Amino acid sequence: MFSFRLTDDFINSYKDKEVPFGFRDAGNNALGEITFIRTYSRKKEDGTKEKWHEVCERVINGMYSIQKDHCKQHRLPWNDRKAHASAQEAFDRMFNLKWTPPGRGLWMMGSEMVMTNKNSAALQNCAFVSTRDIDKYDPGALFAWVMDALMLGVGVGFDVLGAEKEMEIYKPKDDVELCYIIPDTREGWVESTRLLINSFLTPNKPVQNFDYDLIRPYGSPIKGFGGTASGPQPLIDMHEKIREVVGGRVGEILDSRAIVDIVNLIGTCVVAGNVRRSATLALGEPDDEVFANLKNAEVYPERNSFDPEKPGWAWMSNNSIAAKVGTPYEDYVDLVVNNGEPGFIWLDTTRNYGRTADAPDGKDYRVMGFNPCAEQPLESYELCTLVEVHMNQHESKEDFFRTLKFAYLYGKTVTLMSTHWMQTNAIMQRNRRIGTSLTGLASFADTNGLPALREWQDEGYGKVRNYDNQYSEWLCVRESIRATTVKPSGSVSILSGETPGVHWGPGGKHFLRAIRFSDTDPMMPLFKAAGYKIEKDLVSANTKVVYFPVKSNHERSEKDVTLFEKIGLAATTQKYWSDNGVSVTLSFDAEEEAKHIASALHMYEGQLKAVSFLPMSNSTYPQQPYTSITEEEYNKYIGKIMKIDFNAIYDGVANLDAQGERFCTNDACELPQITTADIMDKDEVVV
Repeated sequence: MFSFRLTDDFINSYKDKEVPFGFRDAGNNALGEITFIRTYSRKKEDGTKEKWHEVCERVINGMYSIQKDHCKQHRLPWNDRKAHASAQEAFDRMFNLKWTPPGRGLWMMGSEMVMTNKNSAALQNCAFVSTRDIDKYDPGALFAWVMDALMLGVGVGFDVLGAEKEMEIYKPKDDVELCYIIPDTREGWVESTRLLINSFLTPNKPVQNFDYDLIRPYGSPIKGFGGTASGPQPLIDMHEKIREVVGGRVGEILDSRAIVDIVNLIGTCVVAGNVRRSATLALGEPDDEVFANLKNAEVYPERNSFDPEKPGWAWMSNNSIAAKVGTPYEDYVDLVVNNGEPGFIWLDTTRNYGRTADAPDGKDYRVMGFNPCAEQPLESYELCTLVEVHMNQHESKEDFFRTLKFAYLYGKTVTLMSTHWMQTNAIMQRNRRIGTSLTGLASFADTNGLPALREWQDEGYGKVRNYDNQYSEWLCVRESIRATTVKPSGSVSILSGETPGVHWGPGGKHFLRAIRFSDTDPMMPLFKAAGYKIEKDLVSANTKVVYFPVKSNHERSEKDVTLFEKIGLAATTQKYWSDNGVSVTLSFDAEEEAKHIASALHMYEGQLKAVSFLPMSNSTYPQQPYTSITEEEYNKYIGKIMKIDFNAIYDGVANLDAQGERFCTNDACELPQITTADIMDKDEVVV
């Protein structure tokens, strides 16, 4: 599977080294390691789980194999000696959490799906598609592409410009029926969705029925992506809902509401249909009142229902509007305060600028929108290739610059592989867009000062551009149209204990982190034996809440930082580092800071490419995820909580596979409910 491999002697030298996982608690256990076990440690063929050095080995072998294969295929120079020296340093810096692939890369790089199938889609975080590209002869094809991407774990942003085509919703012919026998494949699910949508959006189509008998039953193992099958029910539910929601509007046009409904329903099917998560972003026009109210339960109660018998689907997308400089933001403040939406995306700034410190270059004139976390501006059908640098893990600026080389090279390497979508390959191979992202920016600024941050970012950007010139020439490919970004990070930043992306963390210096686990989770006996405080979950059945007393390196929490300081840090990073975008969600005190939202947007429009909001509540409630505590309160836990030996988990006793990350969303570090009986087969649990 690998044409390049690090030597066994080199790998073995890291087997017993301690991994600098972050967020150590009073028992010297790391939330970073717990997150790694759950999210990125794949189950191996012998039933054991990968340790961190083995994930690093898989990633680096995959990364350098792709480079070698590219050079051999195109008959370009390749030097194994130089490659091994480079790969060893890349491995060491990854092992020490100076850089990492994004969660998608940690989970899939070097896997059979990537290396054998030669398909990079599983490594890509997110995508964007413009519904302006709907084909009137095959309108379902665009929505099928969205579903295919989501089923591969790629989050998708989309717009509603297809409403401009005023396509009619038709009633299928009652006197003719077709039945599609759905094969037990991803492609089969996707094709069934295309056929059903076409039966309503093209005239004179027969009624489309389906045979679901070939779809594997609930609980069957899924090869490649891992997890277990959902059975056909999520697909059946989606088909029925599309018939109800779209078929119930015969004679009307495909407007923004119908477009968002279709994508949201597809997303709910993907979420229910696999262990993978799904993420979408809907981009609407500022004068579209229908779009603005899609999250308004009073206007569209069926979309926003939380009734388990008739659940809604509005939650399946974050909704933003395509703003322009001068937009009357005051008109949206009430909506933002109510539920944090809409967000704002400035396509005029995006299309004209890379970094805002630089002169406008117009390179992104084809951009139509953003990925769901709004850090990557993308053309229609374009995907984003990300990688992450952990700023506070570096001893010096020069150390940071050296890490940038290997992080950048990972991103560039992924662009050497194609996807299975021809229209996507044509764009990605033209643009070679990557996003070398920084995480830990807020804590770095708090510790070292904003001038130091600006210096590292500005000089670091120059280094990345120099690397791109050098390696693009060696690989004989185009230089990347854009090369830097800031993603929200989420669970990847938890590995190293960083503040996520450009955000301040919610906990501050000392805090209790409450994480929910299933009663049957294999780690629960370990937490109980180690002396952690454990409670029954007040909301979910068969669930426990475990409290981790953590001491971090973060001086302030997000509640200690004003709205203007948050947006200011994002604008600084857009100016000096990111030539793509900066994913920023501005948390704000709904009672004290709502009055400043419009002023902040007017002040910083033209300095940002995208922004979203999250209202914070000052109220306290039981079992909340983060509870600030004093240093004295933290110290009381020392000696009461024991160090856990996770070897029983790594040795495969739990039969626990990696769950994958939540795309590019800002992870809550909440572990899913994982059922296993195997953990109880052992006579004892080692602590």
